[in-house]
Amino acid sequence: MGTSSGSNIHNHSSSNMLPPRQQPRSGGLQTSLSLVTSDPVLSPDGQEPRSNSDNIRQSPTESASSRETWPAADVMAKKMENGKADIDCPEQSVIRRVSSADKISLRDVARERVDVISEKMHRLPDEYLDELKTGLRVILEGNGGSQHREEFLTLQRLVQSRTDLTAKTLIRAHRVQLEILVAINTGIQAFLHPNISLSQTSLIEVFVYKRCRNIACQNQLPAEDCSCEICANRNGFCNLCMCVICNKFDFEVNTCRWIGCDLCSHWTHTDCAIREGQICMGPSIKTGGGPTEMLFRCRACNRTSELLGWVKDVFQHCAPAWEREPLMRELDFVSRIFRGSEDPRGRKLFWKCEDLIDKMKGGLVESTACRAILMFFQEIEVDSPKSLENGEGGRLIAPQDACNRIAEVVHEAIRKMEMVAEEKMRMFKKSRLSLEACDRELEDKAREVTDLKMERQKKKLQVEELERIVRLKQAEADMFQLKANEAKREAERLQRISLAKTDKSEEEYASSYLKLRLSEAEAEKQYLFEKIKLQESSSRASQGSGGVTLHRC
Repeated sequence: MGTSSGSNIHNHSSSNMLPPRQQPRSGGLQTSLSLVTSDPVLSPDGQEPRSNSDNIRQSPTESASSRETWPAADVMAKKMENGKADIDCPEQSVIRRVSSADKISLRDVARERVDVISEKMHRLPDEYLDELKTGLRVILEGNGGSQHREEFLTLQRLVQSRTDLTAKTLIRAHRVQLEILVAINTGIQAFLHPNISLSQTSLIEVFVYKRCRNIACQNQLPAEDCSCEICANRNGFCNLCMCVICNKFDFEVNTCRWIGCDLCSHWTHTDCAIREGQICMGPSIKTGGGPTEMLFRCRACNRTSELLGWVKDVFQHCAPAWEREPLMRELDFVSRIFRGSEDPRGRKLFWKCEDLIDKMKGGLVESTACRAILMFFQEIEVDSPKSLENGEGGRLIAPQDACNRIAEVVHEAIRKMEMVAEEKMRMFKKSRLSLEACDRELEDKAREVTDLKMERQKKKLQVEELERIVRLKQAEADMFQLKANEAKREAERLQRISLAKTDKSEEEYASSYLKLRLSEAEAEKQYLFEKIKLQESSSRASQGSGGVTLHRC
């Protein structure tokens, strides 16, 4: 019996089933989300995993697990949208940059031709396209009540009524246009999340129901080439992660919430199985007749699987890791499964679960409750051969039949012990490989640390050398500055001397010039004086000669 909706089960017989959460997976996730872990995980929309087993979901905040339902609110999207009191405010800032002829709405994307919308989107700024996606995410969150729900249903009807949306036409679609169409068709807002980026081919395959819409699964459909009626006729159904009855998926693992068929490996919600009457009393699978026990009938293959051993395996492998709330929830699931049980072991399990739930509500520690339920399963397994030997109704059975049944129980116990041993060995080998990988990584890190230390020492020496050069250059600069200051002072001194000599030369020149001019003036004065004297003597001579002449007459 399978134990987790997050595991891909390839075994088709109970003898080959592995313990819970250790089923082989057909491949890793194709997105960056690690949603299927050993702990309770968040859905891609950021909220706690929710039950998909309700008959009719009326709230627009349903889990993102079906194209008929609404996804949960995206916590990361809410963080990005904090501070936006009114969704119209950012749209107004974008609309001012986009002409009215180029603006498009979600309804335009849902009903207009792919190439027309794609051409318009290529002309629009990224901010406008982001606001368009944000508007659809707000509608998918459903916080607007019936108005948002009606708007979503209208958009979904428009998209699902179109016949032109095929893989051939969607190749020409704009990336944002394709994300919007897929989100409307599936009702899952994770396709609009900025941190989830699937390829365009994957988005097209999700839209045309050729790939699982579960972000954490993303297997090609039909998964594992299953040719059963459900996988062949249900659009978008994935037998690796979806419920056969409600067609929804979630991210619960290591839990009694999901029941996997031992034979066909299809999965069913426990709530859905109880509601649809797929869990009921029936003849024992081990004996083929005689006493009845609680069985699960798979809707996919219409074959039955026993439930007590499955519940025991789930608790033995997973219960020690559960906290208080998960343990109480799992006990409640088991209580509901065996509520209508008529065989003694099933009734005892029902009473034990009810008793532990009441005690835990009264303050019983979860570790004590876990030990109690595990010890109860051991007691049931020990009592089982006795009940087989004495008959379920207390009647004696043939010794050969008793021996056969005891041998059967022993073989079953040996098989389970071998399974546990194989699993432990596999875990040991895995741990040893992990340890060796860690040792290698430590050696690599040690070498890296050594190289970094050497590099650091080298850099330190280089820094010291540079500092020494800087100090030397600084000393040289100081020396040159000192010499420059001395040269400057010498130049100033020489300049003062030059100025003094220039002043003295000018004075000497002026004195020489004045002396020369004085000599010339003295010479000219003497010349004029001599000339005057000469003229006076010549005048007297001429006057003397004239008097003599007159006298003679």
